[in-house]
Amino acid sequence: MNPIIHVNEKDNVVTCLRPLSKGESVEIEGRTITANADIPVFHKMAIEPIEPGGVCYKYGEVIGDATEAIGIGDHVHLHNIESTRGRGDKQL
Repeated sequence: MNPIIHVNEKDNVVTCLRPLSKGESVEIEGRTITANADIPVFHKMAIEPIEPGGVCYKYGEVIGDATEAIGIGDHVHLHNIESTRGRGDKQL
């Protein structure tokens, strides 16, 4: 079983279906992505570089903005992404 799920071509993050160990490689659409850190199950890993302020896509939907540069294989979570969903404090 593939340890990651990539649902939509817009997605720049994938969901890990099991924990990934730092240095572990996975295949996605003919590319090899190596985890830069231990990534817990159901957490996200970047498959494209994302610049600070860049948009993170999961399942074809925007899930937040990067708060720092995110590299391919980086763990994507609260430490480097800010949710843009359900943020009443950011609505116009």
